[in-house]
Amino acid sequence: MELTGLPPEELEGRIEEVRARMRPVEAELAALRAERDVLLTERRRRERLEHREGRAALKERMRAGALPTVADLVAGSEEGSLDDYTYNLKTGGEVRLGFPGARAQTLSFTDGKQLAQAKDLADAARHFAAGWELGSPGRPGVRVHFPGTRQERLVDPTEVFARPRTP
Repeated sequence: MELTGLPPEELEGRIEEVRARMRPVEAELAALRAERDVLLTERRRRERLEHREGRAALKERMRAGALPTVADLVAGSEEGSLDDYTYNLKTGGEVRLGFPGARAQTLSFTDGKQLAQAKDLADAARHFAAGWELGSPGRPGVRVHFPGTRQERLVDPTEVFARPRTP
């Protein structure tokens, strides 16, 4: 299509003709986008509802005593990885054990003067059997952080629940 030789009036006429042909397509595209947005909103609503119901069910299992606390897990385990479990606060929020940014989860133990990091449940069981407590000198508790953040907290070991990780 050679356009360099067209007079300005014909060029403007062709532009208007193409714009006129585009209007119905643009209107249909706008309608399709609106329909898509309604469907995406419904999907997000269902995902939020599913998440809320799952969290409520998890909290109910915690209240019913179906899930061990970290204190129970340490007291009753002789072996295994800390990564075999998913950890949740009593509020239902998922956390990881230890320091944010660490490659592996850990539990801190203290004898009141010294500090040791347990990298698995066997280490934790040895420290627990020796009378060490969860926490650091002068700061009892379990250090947890929220996945994907640098936000960390020190919480009571009875307020962190463990559930077997699903594959």
